[in-house]
Amino acid sequence: MIATPHRQPVRIGAGAGYSGDRIEPAVELAEHGALDYLVFECLAERTIAIAQQARSKDPELGYDPLLETRMAAVLPAAMRASGKSVRIISNMGAANPLAAARKTAGIARSLGLGGVKIAAVAGDDVLDVVRQGNFCFEESGESVASYRDRLVSANAYLGAAAIVEALAAGAQIVLTGRVADPSLFVAPLIHEFGWQMDDWQTLGQATVTGHLLECAGQITGGYFADPGFKDVPNLARLGFPIAEVAPDGTVVITKLPEAGGRVTEATCKEQLMYEIHDPQRYLQPDVVADFTQVRVVQEAPDRIRVSGGRGTPRTDTLKVSVAYFDGYIGEGQISYGGPGALARARLALDIVRERLALTGVETRELRFDLIGVNALHGDTVAAGHAEPYEVRVRVAGRAESLAQAVRIGNEVETLYTNGPAGGGGVTKSAREVVAVQSVLLPREHVKPAFSLVEA
Repeated sequence: MIATPHRQPVRIGAGAGYSGDRIEPAVELAEHGALDYLVFECLAERTIAIAQQARSKDPELGYDPLLETRMAAVLPAAMRASGKSVRIISNMGAANPLAAARKTAGIARSLGLGGVKIAAVAGDDVLDVVRQGNFCFEESGESVASYRDRLVSANAYLGAAAIVEALAAGAQIVLTGRVADPSLFVAPLIHEFGWQMDDWQTLGQATVTGHLLECAGQITGGYFADPGFKDVPNLARLGFPIAEVAPDGTVVITKLPEAGGRVTEATCKEQLMYEIHDPQRYLQPDVVADFTQVRVVQEAPDRIRVSGGRGTPRTDTLKVSVAYFDGYIGEGQISYGGPGALARARLALDIVRERLALTGVETRELRFDLIGVNALHGDTVAAGHAEPYEVRVRVAGRAESLAQAVRIGNEVETLYTNGPAGGGGVTKSAREVVAVQSVLLPREHVKPAFSLVEA
């Protein structure tokens, strides 16, 4: 089923930029944005590994923890009983898109919304392929086989194709696992405009649109804001962006007039360069995008036209994010304030350093930080600044066992009565570490597909 090409601009709203993002801006867009699509981008590198752990404990879990809250909030406005509805696309399926689709169907029924078609896109889980193959991590060069017993998950970055197919089949909501962030936005444009999957120039420009929208509030001034230098109004009511995309892929980035924040050439340019490494070869599963000829022009207040994205043929491999257990981190913190706070904090660190050695705590990495002094930029930068009136000590270490990790925080806690005067506000924790590296997997090993669930 091929959609009749859409000749008017397609309006896409960004409903989230990460898993824990605010929900009110998405509701605002669903209610007042006159959208065709609302896209929620909710997966980070480690998010899906955490979701895999949840699914291993309960086969009906493994989707985004805010899925239910988000859907309950936006479905009444998005799936209107009369008038134009808003189609929803999201990677909130995480490690279990089918369970996410079933849960969403149940939410729709509970809201009195019948006949809603929900697609679950699968195929990104390639853990078995990675386990059986002869792969090396791109970052470290180590053999993946040497990590075999510690592997948690391996998820390929899918492109737009399966989402396009689901939309063509009539899905009003599409829930995926690991899909490249821009592809969530590229897919509805391919569907609406009837673009070919090898129209590299147009897909390159569409990837620009997806990249601009994927972090939601960053482009409306959130991450951009810097008081006195880059002022942004009403950040507590920050609105999320809307893209008005023309059939040639040219896009205008805007927001709701009543929403907080600001869309400017500067906010768009900062987001355009965010995390892309090589702007001439931004590797995506749909296309190798070229941002070097992109033009960003202000049309009106909070209306920025972006054009000039280009592309070349996609690569023969897909990036796979591989998560594995990597020991435990133990941590302890304590604060010192008033005259001599820095000297007492330094003494506290010396004590803990010696105590960890005396008691034989087994670690393979340790950090001793003075938060507010040297935790971010080290002692070289700290040396030229005035002594702080308050400082927080942080000791953290990586250990092979949970028991050893716990001992790190315990030694910090004992400073209450055994260390310098005036320490307070101790916190301590120990947690298992899930680390992430990546491999490149030939495309033929990845078989994306979708299934439909109806409310």
